[in-house]
Amino acid sequence: MNVMDMIEEKQIKKDVDSFDVGDRVKVHVVIREGEKERIQIFKGDVIAKRGSGTRASFTVRKISFGIGVERIFPLHSKMVKKIEPVRKGKVRRAKLYYLRNLRGKAARIKEVR
Repeated sequence: MNVMDMIEEKQIKKDVDSFDVGDRVKVHVVIREGEKERIQIFKGDVIAKRGSGTRASFTVRKISFGIGVERIFPLHSKMVKKIEPVRKGKVRRAKLYYLRNLRGKAARIKEVR
């Protein structure tokens, strides 16, 4: 085990809930405004996961006022307080970038029952 692996091992969060691509999640993000801190929830569908270890990240997409909004979150960041799975999605792809071109009901992901 080299020095980089030992440093990265300390940075990894142990309490991350498991979620996959296609799941709807609530991401609790710390927002800093001047001296104040608050937690804002970003709720959407996970369209991609990438990387491993401390470099792991995931992309969440939501529709806000008719406009698609995507955010990329580092999985082990201190700014991400909690990742709360809302529901499991049934998908057959690892990356759901095709959702960017779909509108309305066509852009929904079926739920696993």
